[in-house]
Amino acid sequence: MPKEITNKSINRIAFIGNYIPRQCGIATFTTDLSEAIALEFPKTTCIALPVNDVEEGYDYPSRVRFEFTEKDIESYLRASDFLNINNVDIVSLQFEYGIFGGKAGSHIIALLRELRMPIVTTLHTILRDPNPEQRLVLDKVASLSDRLVVMSKRGAEFLRDVYNIPAAKIDLIHHGIPDVPFVDPSFHKDLFGVEGKIVLLSFGLLSPNKGIETVISALPKILERYPNVVYIVLGETHPHVKRHEGETYRLSLQWLAQEKNVESQVIFYNRFVSLDELVRFIGATDIYITPYLNKAQITSGTLAYTLGAGKAVISTPYWYAEEMLADERGVLVPFKDPDSLSDQVIRLLDDEQSRHAMRKRAYMFGRDMIWSKVAEHYMESFQRARTERMHTTKLPVRIVKPLDERPGELPPLKLDHLLRMTDDTGMLQHAIFTIPNFNEGYSIDDNARALIVSVLMEAIFDGEATKLASGYLAFILYAFNSENQHFRNFLNYRREWLESSGSDDSHGRTIWALGTVLGRSKTPSFQSIAGRLFEQSLPAIVKMKSPRAWSFALMGIHEYSFRFAGDSKVSHVRLELAERLLTLYKKNRTDDWRWFENSLSYCNAALPHALMICGNSIPNAEMTEFGIEALSWLAALQKSDSVGGHFISIGSNGFYTKNGVRARFDQQPVEAQTMVSACLEAYRITGDGKWRKEARRAFEWFLGRNDLNLSIYDPISGGCRDGLHSDRLNENQGAESTLAFLQALLELRLTETTILSLETEIK
Repeated sequence: MPKEITNKSINRIAFIGNYIPRQCGIATFTTDLSEAIALEFPKTTCIALPVNDVEEGYDYPSRVRFEFTEKDIESYLRASDFLNINNVDIVSLQFEYGIFGGKAGSHIIALLRELRMPIVTTLHTILRDPNPEQRLVLDKVASLSDRLVVMSKRGAEFLRDVYNIPAAKIDLIHHGIPDVPFVDPSFHKDLFGVEGKIVLLSFGLLSPNKGIETVISALPKILERYPNVVYIVLGETHPHVKRHEGETYRLSLQWLAQEKNVESQVIFYNRFVSLDELVRFIGATDIYITPYLNKAQITSGTLAYTLGAGKAVISTPYWYAEEMLADERGVLVPFKDPDSLSDQVIRLLDDEQSRHAMRKRAYMFGRDMIWSKVAEHYMESFQRARTERMHTTKLPVRIVKPLDERPGELPPLKLDHLLRMTDDTGMLQHAIFTIPNFNEGYSIDDNARALIVSVLMEAIFDGEATKLASGYLAFILYAFNSENQHFRNFLNYRREWLESSGSDDSHGRTIWALGTVLGRSKTPSFQSIAGRLFEQSLPAIVKMKSPRAWSFALMGIHEYSFRFAGDSKVSHVRLELAERLLTLYKKNRTDDWRWFENSLSYCNAALPHALMICGNSIPNAEMTEFGIEALSWLAALQKSDSVGGHFISIGSNGFYTKNGVRARFDQQPVEAQTMVSACLEAYRITGDGKWRKEARRAFEWFLGRNDLNLSIYDPISGGCRDGLHSDRLNENQGAESTLAFLQALLELRLTETTILSLETEIK
């Protein structure tokens, strides 16, 4: 019977999480929860805001009113605006680290902190030993939520004991299940052609952590006593696993079944089934098995479904199973132990009376888990959240914020010109206006820049980024001269190398790109190729004389060290190059000239950038101090005298020699990019918000906050003009300029997405 809402009416609820037809447990849960509440409380409007993990999205039902993209932080902000203007009374968030973008799902923070209405968050994962990023994100989600819902007593314990969350803020609501009758398994077996068989079942999206191999390995012993047993594995391979690994795991299971000579008793039903189909499969089951391999699982929808249907259950002792199967509602067996599993299956089949008593206990326990009851419990939690919010002194979030609290939106990432400048060989160097200039061919400098950009893009969307990175990495592989361990630089359009070794700077920049692949890319084949080239090319940098080459290489080493901090050989190179930079700085620094050389030329900010990151990593406080000092001096030097002060790079038409005349033009995009990168690094190291402002100042040069008030970035083509003359723009849109803009944009976006509050960032 539908329920009426009394007292403080909740008219509109928004559910945030994955949503059917996306295939995952969170999608099923969010859909079932919203439908259950809509059915039980028909006067309440329920809308859904799902997260898309693929560019094309999904064919959602009408309940879905707004979609946002997993890795696009701006779409989270648009979602918050949508909720704030649509009279939503409560937001029900389904939180799981893996479904939201950013480190440990930190993108969702950008949405939550803008909302004006109460937030009730259901925690689908609660880790006992979180890493620093996971701890910081959950702490922030908890602080922004009015109430937290857990599905097990252990989950509540973890929140209290590990995360220091007050018990009064936590609601225990079981995982919802469909309301099905207590039926004999034989009733549904004819639907699947298994009449007269004893059916063992495991279901859910298939992935290597499911432990299905344990059951297959247990089957020979079971079949010796009960030859009419069949084992059904229901569910297709998890979409993310299939995307990256194909059907390798499923094939390994099939090969194992053949090896154990049980292939005629194993049925793989490789499809994502509807709820009605799932209920029939469960109904036909004699024993349900969850052989998961990981103890740290705080909930399981599949276990909840089968327990509530009154099935005999055997499970490994992960956290949720230990709690749900207590009091003889099921049987626990050790992880990865086929012998114990087979013994328990045989015991339950031998003792029919004991098995049916277990089934009854499980079914009765599950009566409070049916969706109609769960919907009531959630509505009670929503009411508590709304009442508590009304009685607190917490001020509502302002929809309109001043610029210092919510800086200007960043441009969208537009790849049209990048793709136009990229062909089968790699990234072309130059363009005439927006048309690629074949006469100038290619350079490793630009392909290294392009590789860095494409790897940074992986954090936003994988498909196009991986394809582009493959081409740029192939160019770098082709450019490596194994005879002298150097990279060639220039390749003409006929694919002919124009020298045997490129410049020092191009070598250093290529090491930077390879280190970025090794530190950030998730593609194993890229890491293998980059690792080989990185190791072979790194020794040559020590013999080079260019401070900029050293700096680029140090940035690559810094990226490399994200994953391989213990490599002593690489650490030795880093120390050698960093000490050279420090020596240069001490030699040339004076009170009025705080710089590494007696002149400022190109990519200037790269030098203090490299010194800072080395000082922070080695660690060496003097390096960090002098790096910050040099960057501060450069930032002041490159700021106009006007109110607010826009960015003015050192002009390439003469540069700036100490005690000489500074060139104001031509201003180059790469100078703004290196300044953005260095300032963001200074912010990460110091936590001082002024560096975020300096990074924005340099980036806004691209958008028209410059000497001529003209946009260097071309939003129509997606390219970037080659520079700012004294009276006009350089209208050519070459690779270096376009990549400088894209790198600056990506670094800003990735930094902004990891900021959990105005002064808090995941490092």
